[in-house]
Amino acid sequence: MENWVSVFSTTEEFVAERIKDVLTDSGIPAVVLNQRDSSYKTFGDINVMVNKEDREKAEQVIKAYNDRE
Repeated sequence: MENWVSVFSTTEEFVAERIKDVLTDSGIPAVVLNQRDSSYKTFGDINVMVNKEDREKAEQVIKAYNDRE
């Protein structure tokens, strides 16, 4: 995953999935990387990752989405 970068981080899985869907609907391939501890669920983050080349566009899409909400 060396060509992938995090463009969004949260502790809520449903929020990460929604951001991933928004990016995918905008034509930006995205994946959710869950780094939360499976035993305690209180440590770690859930990151939405995109290809390095899509970073700037993804950040603009996320900002526009957050401004709407």
